[in-house]
Amino acid sequence: MRKFLEVAGFLLLVQGIGGLVHEWTGWFDLWTVVHRPDALEGHEVFASIVLAVAGVAVLIASDRMAEK
Repeated sequence: MRKFLEVAGFLLLVQGIGGLVHEWTGWFDLWTVVHRPDALEGHEVFASIVLAVAGVAVLIASDRMAEK
C-alpha cells in the first residue's frame, strides 16, 4: 500500500507541476491532463495547484504509514 501511495502521490505532483509549467510556458502539451477536460477551461492554474498539493499530501501520508 505504501508503494501505491508513493506512486500516486508522485504522479499527482508531476501532473500539477507539469500543468503549471504548461500554463506559463506552453511546454509539456502532450502529457499534462489538466488542460484536456472542457470543464476545467479557465481554471487550469487552480486545478494544477490542487493536483500538486494533493500529491504532496499523499506523499506525506505514505511516509506516515511507513512510521507505523
